[in-house]
Amino acid sequence: MGVLDLFRLDGRVAVVTGGGTGIGRAIAIGLAEAGAAVVLAGRRPEPIGLVRSEIDAAGGRSIAVPADVTVDADLEALAGAAIDAFGSLDIWVNNAGGLQGEPLANLHDTTRASWDATIARNLTAVWIASKIASTVLPDGGCIINVSSIGGLRPGSPRNGAYGASKAAVNHLTKTYAAELAPRRIRVNAIAPGHVATEDYYEASGFTEAQFAKLGTKQPLGRLGCDADFAAAAVYLASDAASWVTGHILAVTGTP
Repeated sequence: MGVLDLFRLDGRVAVVTGGGTGIGRAIAIGLAEAGAAVVLAGRRPEPIGLVRSEIDAAGGRSIAVPADVTVDADLEALAGAAIDAFGSLDIWVNNAGGLQGEPLANLHDTTRASWDATIARNLTAVWIASKIASTVLPDGGCIINVSSIGGLRPGSPRNGAYGASKAAVNHLTKTYAAELAPRRIRVNAIAPGHVATEDYYEASGFTEAQFAKLGTKQPLGRLGCDADFAAAAVYLASDAASWVTGHILAVTGTP
């Protein structure tokens, strides 16, 4: 077997939450291109349906399952749908999250409702999904969490609830990695840097021109793109990363 063969995911089944847009869409398509059957989850049926059509048109296998990651029963049903459709579940990607319309504010000005919603979506949902995944993944399976550069910084002024939730995801990733290591279930995270997602557009209020200017200020001269995150996910899901667990892979374009 050559080294490139280690990156193949033929015969494996992956769940991707938030798989209809942005980073989740990129990861889902990347896993499918590497050979995995993909279960696309999202609150809105139309985006995940479009990604399913894209994967299937390229010769891949996928299903789309409407699901809200803040609803435990939806996560349970998602695991069941994967097994019903494809007979197994090997990879679980906790991508869904973000601000989802919550306003940027200093911690002192953050409302309890906004805090609770941000933590529920970005941290609690990852914990519950990982609990569910760990009961159905075989020995040797893997969990990939999508964190953020905000969770690696010493602080996140005006975005503290989100930054705290992602820092906690990083810690949760390392803890689950230690707890699931006896079963050889690897748990890692991807921490994206600046990338012009739908959520980032909404939260920042930036125009395309402002995002382009932000890209020129990055050390490598650009913002993140779909291929950056798809490649990271394929690596972490594959045998190429069989000796990697508890790692936060910063895909940020910065040293």
